[in-house]
Amino acid sequence: MHWLYLAVAVIFEIAVAISAGNAKGFTRPWWTGATLVSGVIATFFLSLALLNFDVGVGYAMWTSIAGVGIVILGALFFGQRLDWRKILGIVLVIGGVVGLRLSGAA
Repeated sequence: MHWLYLAVAVIFEIAVAISAGNAKGFTRPWWTGATLVSGVIATFFLSLALLNFDVGVGYAMWTSIAGVGIVILGALFFGQRLDWRKILGIVLVIGGVVGLRLSGAA
């Protein structure tokens, strides 16, 4: 169940980033609200996942997976460039997450 909690936390963390980008410095009320609500939900589900993961490992996986998701969504839907350096970074991040998982945490 902790993997499901982590997945939900990642989805809402991605929503935080997208909403914050559209909030324009918290000058747009709807996007500001979406940012704050998504942040609360993401943090809640992360806290549930951390009941089974080491805090450092769980937090690192949460931020890393969300970061990769944000870069990929940015390229797919927001016209952001995905060059070989970003792809290399994604591969390295995924390698790091796999390494954390293989360390024996949850």
